[in-house]
Amino acid sequence: MANPRLKDKYLNDILPELKKKFQYSSVMQVPKITKIVINKGIGAAVADKKLVDVGVDELTLISGQKAVATKSKLDVSNFKLRANMPIGAKVTLRGNHMYEFLDRLTAVALPRVRDFKGINDKGFDGRGNYTLGVKEQIIFPEISIDKINKITGMDITIVTTANTDEESFELLKAFGMPFASLKK
Repeated sequence: MANPRLKDKYLNDILPELKKKFQYSSVMQVPKITKIVINKGIGAAVADKKLVDVGVDELTLISGQKAVATKSKLDVSNFKLRANMPIGAKVTLRGNHMYEFLDRLTAVALPRVRDFKGINDKGFDGRGNYTLGVKEQIIFPEISIDKINKITGMDITIVTTANTDEESFELLKAFGMPFASLKK
């Protein structure tokens, strides 16, 4: 099987460009994406357990990999929540699945967001990782709008080996992430 398009782009274009820009002595110092985690919290799952199954199915469709239900860690009486209750879904993508998802996210899904002006560049955590929130799951073409009963969002975290936010920003920008600060 051939490498995904973005993996080839990283190896042939981005890696040499970042090595030169940040003056790394070795290609092993150049930051790379290690994994992408897609997380979906389903607050209404306290009342209706089937919503977690629907969330798991949607994440499985979007990512192309089996998603798992996440469980609560604490008892919170105000939310009628007990420990080990299913309250969300998540999937962790690595390798070729990760590059394929990133390609679909930047080329297909994000441009389908209503009134899209770019993603916020303030989603970095200080350690080179980036998180963005998606308000609607229907921006992904895999989700049929006729089959959903509730529009929900999700968080997408891109974990990199970058040491600083600046290095991570340059890496993601080279991958084609449409940051709003670039469009000004």
